[in-house]
Amino acid sequence: MQRTVRAAVAGVWLYQGAWKKGPWPDERHREIIASVPGVTAVAARRLTAALGVIETGLAGWVLTGWRPRRAAAAQTALVIVMNAGGLLFAGDLIAGHRRMMARNAVLLAAAWVIA
Repeated sequence: MQRTVRAAVAGVWLYQGAWKKGPWPDERHREIIASVPGVTAVAARRLTAALGVIETGLAGWVLTGWRPRRAAAAQTALVIVMNAGGLLFAGDLIAGHRRMMARNAVLLAAAWVIA
């Protein structure tokens, strides 16, 4: 059971990092990051790619099972920062705020279950 949950959590991070923000990032993610004051379009591209690397790295971390509480804490911190920043600076670009928060709550609950 724990392996299945671990694979599911890692899969979310891998999808978000490698696919949505990877080499050909989703334009919406770049727009959200570019809406942060002081972030240029060029910086938004770089930050989106860096975030993709971090999320992909989290997928690997989760899969290893190494220091699971620290992994869950890192995931929680990243989700809180991303959600707060997105809602604060780009709320109009994020459709379905409640759905996003619910999905992230389920992801974090699963992360803590395997911790």
